[in-house]
Amino acid sequence: MKKLFTPFEKGTLKLKNHLVMAPMTRSRAIGNLPNELIATYYAQRSGAGLIVTEGTSPSPEGLGYPRIPGIYSEAQVAGWKNVTEAVHLNGAKIFLQLMHTGRIANVANLPDGLQPVGPSNIKAAGEIFTDTLGMQEHSVPVALTQQGITGVIADFVQASKNVIRAGFDGVELHGANGYLLEQFLNPNVNNRADHYGGDLINRSRLIVEITEAIAAAIGADKIGIRFSPFSQLSDQKPYDTEEVHQTYTYLSSELDRIGLAYIHLSLNPDIPEKTYKSIRTVFNNTIIYCNALTKESAEELLQHNSADLVAFGRGFLANPDFVSRSEKNVPLNDVDFGTLYTPGEQGYIDYPLYTSK
Repeated sequence: MKKLFTPFEKGTLKLKNHLVMAPMTRSRAIGNLPNELIATYYAQRSGAGLIVTEGTSPSPEGLGYPRIPGIYSEAQVAGWKNVTEAVHLNGAKIFLQLMHTGRIANVANLPDGLQPVGPSNIKAAGEIFTDTLGMQEHSVPVALTQQGITGVIADFVQASKNVIRAGFDGVELHGANGYLLEQFLNPNVNNRADHYGGDLINRSRLIVEITEAIAAAIGADKIGIRFSPFSQLSDQKPYDTEEVHQTYTYLSSELDRIGLAYIHLSLNPDIPEKTYKSIRTVFNNTIIYCNALTKESAEELLQHNSADLVAFGRGFLANPDFVSRSEKNVPLNDVDFGTLYTPGEQGYIDYPLYTSK
């Protein structure tokens, strides 16, 4: 029997189908506040069994990009409540993705007086857009002290409590795309000499400690995490292949011990089959696959039990009715790449629904 459009249940995760809307930065949060436009956007796409929101900062210093939302103020919590209420009306579940950008930032995108932070003071290559100055190089990050790391963990915990207060079903930690949590994993970015640097266990420590602290605060069954093994996004220079494999095997085992709801894997051609198999072997809860899937390849993954759920990004981005279009085998709208990150309704909530001729 085909699985894609049938209900899903594993552990405490119960969804109306096997389709996940992937997290996608859309840059519509003016003043870093979730607004009515954002509520409309997610409500339109609540045909998904599970929605994972765009990356949302747990603290002011984690904002990094222009116009991304936060979840550290009462106004932000109130704004997100409108989103969760709208999504739940259609029977979808929604997790908020916590994203601290770390060194992938420019001071122009942060509140006055704040600096980007990272595991070390190693500047990321490349540029980032700012609303005030246009394209700018990444700023040199301030290396986190032990006190700074303690503060980051506390920020993630408080943000996760805020996530639950805002009505979300859970929180997804963004441990991918070269942002803060992944920065600690990479020895080319993390040159620390304390117990957060050095071998793979030390470099994994921040993710494990953050996850344990959040689990104590809201429950491990309300936590997911996103990984992108072997990815080089955001100047994540490659390192020893076997060490990468061992790092994600170790982390997946630790997260299984803690009892996380799911691991969300962003697929890429550099991930060896043995890493997929190892994660599947050591992690007993839900595994989500995402990236460049088609309806057919997604169904195949579900049938082979490689993944428990499948996530789509661009399909949901350009098609509010992506689930029904997919189920009926009707054409999809094309993505308007020119409006991915612009403010306003265009290319955001104005994609047309399918109507049969």
